[in-house]
This record gives sequence, C-alpha cells and structure tokens, in this order.
Amino acid sequence: MLHGLWSPGSGLVLWTEGALGTEGALGTGRARPGEAPSADTPPADLPDPVGSLLRASRRRHRATVLVPGPDGPVAAEVRAHALVPHAAVGVLRARLPASSVSGDLRFLARVAEGLDRWVRAGRIVPEPVRHDGQWWVRWRLAGGERQRAWLAELASAMPAALRLAGAPAAVLDDMAGELTDPLARQYLADAAVTHPFVRALVADEPLETGSHQLAEVLRRWRASLTADEPELVLRLLEPEGVGDADGADPDDANPDGGANPDDDMVLWRLEVCLRVEDAAPTPVPIDAEPRLLRTALEKLGEAQRAYPRLRELPSDPRSLDLLLPTAVVADLVAHGASALRAAGVRLLLPRAWDIAEPSMRLRVASAPAAAESTVGMRGLLSFRWELAVGDKVLTPAEMGRLIRAKSDLVQLRGEWVQADHKALAAAARYVAAHLDDSPVTLADMLGHIAATRVDKVPLTEVTATGWAAELFEREGSREPVPPPIGLKAHLRPYQRRGLTWLAAMSRLNCGAVLADDMGLGKTVQVLALLAHERETGAAAGPTLLVCPMSVVGNWQREAGRFTPDLRVLVHHGADRGHGPELAEAVAQSDLVLTTYAVLARDVRELAELNWDRVVLDEAQHIKNAATAQARAARAVPARHRLALTGTPVENRLEELRSILDFAVPKLLGTAQTFRARFAVPIEREHDQNALSRLRLVTGPFVLRRLKTDPAVIGDLPEKLEMTVRANLTVEQAALYQAVVDDMLDKIKHAEGMARKGAVLAALTSLKQVCNHPAHYLRDHSPVLRRGRHRSGKLALVEDVLDTVIADGEKALLFTQFREFGELLIPYLSERFGVPVPFLHGGVGKKERDAMVERFQTETGPPLMVLSLKAGGTGLNLTAANHVVHLDRWWNPAVENQATDRVFRIGQRRDVQVRKLVCVDTIEERIDEMITGKSRLADLAVGAGEQWITELGADELRELFTLGAEAVGE
Repeated sequence: MLHGLWSPGSGLVLWTEGALGTEGALGTGRARPGEAPSADTPPADLPDPVGSLLRASRRRHRATVLVPGPDGPVAAEVRAHALVPHAAVGVLRARLPASSVSGDLRFLARVAEGLDRWVRAGRIVPEPVRHDGQWWVRWRLAGGERQRAWLAELASAMPAALRLAGAPAAVLDDMAGELTDPLARQYLADAAVTHPFVRALVADEPLETGSHQLAEVLRRWRASLTADEPELVLRLLEPEGVGDADGADPDDANPDGGANPDDDMVLWRLEVCLRVEDAAPTPVPIDAEPRLLRTALEKLGEAQRAYPRLRELPSDPRSLDLLLPTAVVADLVAHGASALRAAGVRLLLPRAWDIAEPSMRLRVASAPAAAESTVGMRGLLSFRWELAVGDKVLTPAEMGRLIRAKSDLVQLRGEWVQADHKALAAAARYVAAHLDDSPVTLADMLGHIAATRVDKVPLTEVTATGWAAELFEREGSREPVPPPIGLKAHLRPYQRRGLTWLAAMSRLNCGAVLADDMGLGKTVQVLALLAHERETGAAAGPTLLVCPMSVVGNWQREAGRFTPDLRVLVHHGADRGHGPELAEAVAQSDLVLTTYAVLARDVRELAELNWDRVVLDEAQHIKNAATAQARAARAVPARHRLALTGTPVENRLEELRSILDFAVPKLLGTAQTFRARFAVPIEREHDQNALSRLRLVTGPFVLRRLKTDPAVIGDLPEKLEMTVRANLTVEQAALYQAVVDDMLDKIKHAEGMARKGAVLAALTSLKQVCNHPAHYLRDHSPVLRRGRHRSGKLALVEDVLDTVIADGEKALLFTQFREFGELLIPYLSERFGVPVPFLHGGVGKKERDAMVERFQTETGPPLMVLSLKAGGTGLNLTAANHVVHLDRWWNPAVENQATDRVFRIGQRRDVQVRKLVCVDTIEERIDEMITGKSRLADLAVGAGEQWITELGADELRELFTLGAEAVGE
C-alpha cells in the first residue's frame, strides 16, 4: 500500500508498508533500537512514472507516520522518498489504482485536483520572491473568501495521519503555496513570449528587472482582487448626547469650552460592518455565523495593521465595534482614513461632517474715485482680515471657541468640523492683532499681503468695493468697453474682455502684464486699446512700444491693417531720428515702434520725451533684471506701463519679478526679498501658502488666458503633438560613441566650471551628431553618400515633408543651430524643387518681412527653416499647419513659443507638431525625463539643460551612453 503525507519544507513524502506481523515490521509499530522499520518495494501495479520512480528510490528520507499498533495507531519513523513540487504534481495527478493507494494519499490528490481547478479558473496571481540573490516570479492562489472557505473545509476533513506534519491549516497553506506554481506552468509551457516578466512566469527564469518596488506594487494589486468576498466598512457614529436636536453648539451654554466633545471621556463608536456587493453595510455581532465572523476578524486585523492606532482601543463586548476617544477620531479622519483607503477599507463619517481647511480672507473698502489721482498704487483704501474654516467665516466667539478646543475636532453650526486647531489659533491671533482699518495706499496693502505668512493658513480670497473692485474682481465689476469704431478687426469674446481689462488698468493708472498664450491676439488687443483711447480722448500722449527686431515689421503691418487711423513711427536703423527731429516725430505719432537694442542705446534720449505709455512686447527679453535692456525699460517714465508675454516664467520665478518690476515697480520688493518670500518657498519647498500669496498680490496686474481655457479653445483648431523617433546610421553611432568616450575621459579629473563646460560641450556635440554627421564634423561633406542618407533623422524628415507637400500643405522646420539650417537649405531646395527660405538672426528686417509675407501667400514656398531664437517668437505664420522641431531645446516654454507661430488665432486647420529624437540616445532619454514636468509658467519648476551638468559620472554615463537599439537596419 502506497502512503503519502505533505511535510512543510520537504514537500510530498511517499512510503510503503512493510510485511505486517513480523518483528520490526511496520505492523507492530515497533522498531529495533536505532533502526527504522523496514519498507518493502512499492505495489507492483503502480504504473510508470510513479512505479519506476519509487522502485529506483533509495528512500533516504525519514518521516514520522501513523501505523497500526496493538492498542490503536501509533507513531513510527520510516524510510521514505521526498518529492520536489513539480515531481509531486506528476504523482498526485497520476491515475493510480485505488487498491494500491491509501486514504491519506487520495486526500492529497484531492487537494491537488482542487488546486488545478483554481488554476484553470484563472484565480491565481504572480508574486515576485527573492531567492539565492535573484528575483523569481511564482504563481500563487489569488486568495479571497471562496478559496479560504475551500481550504477550511479541507482542513476539517484532513485524515489524522496527515496531521502529524503540523496544524491542518498550515499544512494546506504550504501545499497550496508549493503546488500552484508548477500546476500553472504546465499550462503555459508552449507559450511564446518576449517580455522578461512574462518569460519569468512561463519559463521559470530569474527576473533581472525584479525589485522590492515591483513586489510591493504587485502585493497591492493582489490585495485589490476581492470581488467575491464582502467588503469591510468602518462606520463612525457620533457620541450620544453631544449637541442638541436642532444642531445648536454645546459650547453656547459654556463659553469656557467645558462641554466640548473633545473631552477624552466622550467615546465615539467605530462600527465594524461587512458589505456584500452593493448591499448596505451590516454590523457584525459577536455571535455571528463562524465563517462571517472569521472574515470580519481577518479584515479588521488588516485594518489595524494599516492604521495601528486601532489596536489598543476598547471594544463593545456585544460586537466587534471599537470605542474611540475624540483625539483618536481626529487622527483617524486626518491620517488613518488614507491608510485605510490604501488597504481597501472604507471609512464612513457622520452625515454632518466637514473636513475643512482654514484660510484667511481680505475685505477691501474704497470710495468711488473722484479723480484719477485718487486711484492706483497711491490711492487710499482700508482693509480687514477674516478667518474662515471651509466656506464659513468665523465670528469672534467661534474663533475663541476653536482656539480653546483641545483637539482638531469641534461641532460648529450643527456640523462636525475638523481642522488644525494650532494653525487656527495662530491665524486668529494674527487677525486679532490687525484690526486697525485705517486708510492705507494700495501699494502698502499689497506689501502687507506679500509679507503676511501664517503657516498652514493660506490667503485665498480678496473682495473689494469701490474703485478697488475693478482690480480684484475682474468679472462683472467692469462696464464692457465696446470695440472702437476705427478697429478693422473682429474681436473674439475673450479679446473683448481683454480690451475691457486693459482699459480699466489704464484708467486706474496701474501697470499690467497681458500674459495670454502665444497666438491669442495680444497685438490686436493692444491696438484696440490705443484706438479706444484715441477715440475717447483718454490718451495723454504717444505710446512707446519696444519689441524684438524680428517683429517690428509685424507690428507695423498689423497696425496698418487693423488700426489705419493710428499714426505709427518706426524708430530703428542707422538713419533713425535724434534730438529735436525725434521729439517732433514722436509728438506727431500715436505709436512709436523700436527694438530692445535701440532702447538700450537711446535710453537717455527716449527717457526725456513725454510718453503716455510704454509697452514691452515679448517681455521675457527683460527676464534678467540686471541687463542693460531691463534697466533701460525701467528708466523710461510713463503714466502707464504694459508688458506683453506668452511666457511670463520660463525657468525661474525671478523672471516674473523682473517683468512685474517694470510694469508695477516695487510690487514684489527687491530680488533678495522676493527670493526669501516666494522663489525659494515655491520652487524648492512647493509651499502652497507662499503660492497663494503670490497669486493674490500679482493677480490684479496679470491677465493670463491659455489656449486650453474653455472660453478660448472653441476658437482654435486641434493641435496634435507627437514625439517621432529616428534611428542613427552606423556613421552617426560611431561618432556618437566617440563623443561620449571623450567626455567621460575629460570629466574624470575635472571640477567646477571645467566639468560643466565639458558636459555641455558634449551635449551640443551629440545633438549635432544626431542631426547629421556633416553638422558635427563641419567638413562640408555631402548630405547623401552614394544616394543613401547619412542621417536617420533627415531621412525621416524627408518622408514627412513628402506627405506634407503632396497634401498641398506647408511646414515650418525649427533648429537651434544656424549651421544645420544652412546645411539643409540646398538639399531641401533641390529635393523638392522649390526655393526654401531660411530665417535666422543674420537676416535683415526688410528681407525678413518679405520672407514672412511671401511664405504667407498661397503661392509662397511650402517649407521654411527657422532658427529657434530668431523665428521662435513674434511671427504669424499660420499659412503652415505642420511644425517640425529638428533638434530639441529641452525647454518646453521655448518650444511652445515656436509652435505658436502656427497654432494661433487665424489658423483654420488642425496643427501637427513633430518633435524629433533619436532612439536610445540622450535625446530620447531627456525627452522621457522632461515629458510630464509642469512649467514654471504654471508656478512649478521648469526644464532646462543646466541640471545635466550636476549629475555624477555614473549617471552621466547612463544618460549619454548609446543604447543597443539606436542604430537602424
């Protein structure tokens, strides 16, 4: 007779009975001293492979088993054969004759059959395990109520002979854990796979990409697979007798706070419930059905492990409910709820419950303006601080009650309110200390807001009356300004709102920053303002508009097109006017156009003239406050200052301060003060308090609309952005590796600026290699060699442009390298049979204007190559609807500016933007790292290239080294 048992750590153990009735045989249960009972050969009718396996076995394993004895079964030690899990599966699933197999072995076969059913039903999950210094992936049961019930049923029916190996539940758990993996793999043996994780599951190979992080992710996923079992729900019930039926506060009768429910003697009930599917949660009594009670206890144990503060709490003797003091309730909701949610446990709070964040608000009062001199930064107003919890502004009595509370949980106006009482106390003390509402200037009030800081209590709202309402309440507080009669353009709704805002800021003598997204029509809004003031007589003098040289012609053309009545003067070029000639020309003009370079050279002369307004277009040109251009812009006096920019912040918040220091001088303080109050807390510490103050201080003076805004997006076509990947040629790959090796050699002993210089030089060289070998080598070699492309990127560009031109459409190609553009122009012109213009910094104004005008015509060239710096801003090139970024600047704001030459008002077709990177090179790796990062334009840290120089040698090697898939076929 063949017997079997499952021994944790040894697996399946097989043994056969000896001749019964002889001394020393198993039948007596007694062995000679020091000798194991004998064991005969296995039954002859056992089929192969089981029979041959046992006949060849030397049975070196020793096992303790039950054998018949004179007075009943007794324990004895036998020699036996131990099988590893995959061999055990073969034995237990073999069809063995019933006459030769004992009941204990048949029971184990029944367990294996049940495990096989679970496997075929798909109720198994993968589990990474660490063994012998490597990660392996093993199959295991998914778990759940049904599988637990099945195992419990088997445990109760386990034969006594099998219980010698340990507790039934432990034996079955070990058996299920060991046999599920080989059972699953036998169904996957013929699967063809390539992914390393799947290959580890199918072929039983180590997983080289395994990690503790992967194991934790899969553990959480497995824990979520509980569709067939009830859900644990913890329901928090208010303490009885706290508060009145009508919701009155208990504190009203006791101003000292004695009746507050934060007294530790008050206990809240945490009701332990189970919910099946969509049924209502049901409390679990202590005398519940055993399986239900076991499930509830197991899940409650998981909840207590997730949130340990539930472990030491008293419980109700008639149920599983826990009794919580108020301090624990506050911590449960503030911190425990998220831990329980992560563990799959739902927490239900009382209906009248509010988890509120404290905030500070400002009420501003100003009288209607009697004259222009009474408004603006020097205008007088009064203000009052308020403290709110959620949407409730607190009365002095309520603030006092919350300050005296001993915990973060109080009852307020019939609701349970949870808030940080320490932060509330600090904010209440601040409000009480600043009750003086004496008149101050707008500048002083804004400086006060900028300096105010109460930890964890942000300033979220400013409401105003009188003339100040026009600053702080944009919508509804201003009378709309009708489009001027002399404006030969149709203003979209958001542009009309922009005109109204600009007119109000001018009337209030407050500088402004119009920061609309690129392409939303900042030019036409400013021209509409000038036309409006000319028609109403509000203009007290000419407007000086400063812009990059590349867009002077654009402003001149747009002014002539949209506002032909405006008198426009261009102050630029070697023959520009000076002295009395300039003064007379300016006096006879409404709009004077000049460039940043001319402004810096002629600042003394321009500062002596009478300007009503100074406008800076592409105001990011003064993002560095210390430059000559920024100093010159601030030096020209004017009644009104206006900055135009689609990217108020490209890399650092200091850029925003510099622009606002022109538009609204001293609003944000000195660079050092701004850095301490805002830049460091926001950029490094992500301080929401500092962020809210910055938004409120700057908000009245900045109008920013994005193309994605609901009020704007309906006026624009779709924009499809895609990253397109190209392979390197063999020549490119060889050059690439040489550059990397040279850089790694240089930085071995370099430090400081020398090290940074080597890294940046290598980065530039690698970009050139990815563009084309001739670009990097500068040897004037041909673009093609024997009719074949030397650059995988250029071959891809050619395919894209073939399609664009075949469809009768146009494309812009941006590069940051002028020399690459000069390499491309002859090739593209010959390849497509049309002259291809190249707009770069060396192109003069007249030629540039003609180039743009020609491209915009229907018969103009289908392609234009532009250098990113010269052509990335200020141009309207909506004749194209394809944009190709040949090489990456790695600053999303700069790339978006270039894209917006096409994706702007006036574009009628969908825009396709392709950003080219080479596979498995630094281009692709940086693209993956930058993708998803928010910009500082949205008050987050931006992306640039300097961070690469701070990486260590190993990190640089990993980032720069060429990957295996970089080279194409």
